Amino acid sequence: MKIRYDIPCNIAQSLNIIGDRWTLLIIHEILNGNALFNEIKKALPGISSNLLSERLRYLEEEGLVQSELYSQHPPRYRYVLTQSGKDLEHVFNALIIWGSKHLKKCYKKLIDPATGDEVDIAYYSKKTGELAQNVEVISIESELQNIK
Repeated sequence: MKIRYDIPCNIAQSLNIIGDRWTLLIIHEILNGNALFNEIKKALPGISSNLLSERLRYLEEEGLVQSELYSQHPPRYRYVLTQSGKDLEHVFNALIIWGSKHLKKCYKKLIDPATGDEVDIAYYSKKTGELAQNVEVISIESELQNIK
């Protein structure tokens, strides 16, 4: 895939990897247990085989997906998420929550299975584990310059 955004921003740089059409949906299908090419294709009506192959190859190059040979003749692969790919589950959950609040037609909601209650996102300190009451995005450009 080509670099679309040459902007020093985590969102822009993440979109360079996962922002192409179908990419997040492919990752989501693998996360949901559709590990075989035909399972993914069937779950995503409208995606061509060539485009699916291209996206899976790219996701493998970027380290979000690994292919595992499960049949020698003919060669067949299953796709599994790397830890980097699995970490996108939080992004999907955030999109589900956003959609449940803002979509005219909502298809999913995120719940606590023990209670059935809808849940929301919370942020915790990596250092202390305590709930953060406020969060702020800050630039770390100076830290990046020190690395060079």
